[in-house]
Amino acid sequence: MSPIVITALIIAGIVLLFIIGYANHMVENNKLEKARLRADLTDRVRRSRDVSESMPGQLMSPALKVLLSRFELQFGERLLQLDKQNANLKNRLDELREMIAKGDDIPVRNPPQLIATEAKAKDIRFLLENLHGQITRAAQDHVLQAAEAKRWLGEIRHMLVQLHFEFFSNLGQQSMQQNQPGQARLAYERGVQYLRKQPEPARYKAQLQQLEQLLARANAVVLEKTKPAPEEHTELAEGIKSLGEDDWKKKNIYD
Repeated sequence: MSPIVITALIIAGIVLLFIIGYANHMVENNKLEKARLRADLTDRVRRSRDVSESMPGQLMSPALKVLLSRFELQFGERLLQLDKQNANLKNRLDELREMIAKGDDIPVRNPPQLIATEAKAKDIRFLLENLHGQITRAAQDHVLQAAEAKRWLGEIRHMLVQLHFEFFSNLGQQSMQQNQPGQARLAYERGVQYLRKQPEPARYKAQLQQLEQLLARANAVVLEKTKPAPEEHTELAEGIKSLGEDDWKKKNIYD
């Protein structure tokens, strides 16, 4: 075999190894990309459903329920392309399509929740931040139009104000029931200050007036409790009062 043929075979072998290595690399990259996409879509489906199911009833509207169902459906359909044999996912997507088709008549079964502790308020704030992130990313991915995303971001700010109003109101009422008007006054003051800082004060005029009335009532109770106690009527005090002016003069002479 001539040196030229040997050299050609060696080069061909090297090229073949390179091609095989490159193909394996592409296959592995494709697997990693699918795994990454599957994890991302699964997370987005989970987050959409978590907000939809966990949001307190007083903050959940049919429009918001439809929006979150749309998110879950869109991400779920893409996930199904990667996992076509997932029967549970198929059933869930059919259920979502039926719910979205109802529009404003979509069932909203979220029960109202009492927001009276900082821990509870933080949990709901986390849900609102989660929703904010979903809407922002949906706009970036062109899942939502910019105008619709902007409207929903404004609605989230309104829901955040509602959250603070309920928290400070309930916290103050709870403190009043526990005979702690000082703590109630502090809660109402924080609520009043928060509402006064809002860029649309007219929108929250009624809530502000309500908190101001509650604050005035709590302040009146605090002032009443801090009044000096009336003079106690002891036997000694009564005896001194019963002494006439002459009795005092006689006592002073003998002293």
